[in-house]
Amino acid sequence: MAVPDRVEGTETNRTLIIVVAIGAAVLIAVFFYVLMRASGGGITTEPTLQGAIREGSSQFEEYKSKIVLDDPEATEAKRALGDIVMTLSTTVRNVTGKIITGLEIRAAVVDYEGKPIKQRTVVVIPARQPELAPNKTLPVNVTLDGMKDSDARANIKMEVVGFKLKE
Repeated sequence: MAVPDRVEGTETNRTLIIVVAIGAAVLIAVFFYVLMRASGGGITTEPTLQGAIREGSSQFEEYKSKIVLDDPEATEAKRALGDIVMTLSTTVRNVTGKIITGLEIRAAVVDYEGKPIKQRTVVVIPARQPELAPNKTLPVNVTLDGMKDSDARANIKMEVVGFKLKE
């Protein structure tokens, strides 16, 4: 008669362990959900150049044509994760006659309608070097990741979106 009690007790223990494990898994999932929401869900904001001359100002239109970007070129590679990484490259030429102390560039991969599939804005100066003297050049590479094979990658664009000049 003692044997059936032990089998019943073992089944009760097994059920208790399963319930506790499921409860712990739910508790851990809720903890990570709250943690991700508090940190912004893993979304990072792109750095911006503080105090930069931007589109809409008279100086922007005057000097943007004098900060020349060569036609961008792209290389792409497939990662083990299954997504595609593209590196867009160009050369910045400073023909403003002034020293550039800050430069912000937007790189984008666009579809057939010109809408961005992926884009990224980077601060090139002073992040990579402190300044760009007149009549000098600077190579710029921007990496865009997370694209799929099904994305219609029709073209690439790189443009100046902000800059600072030394007076």
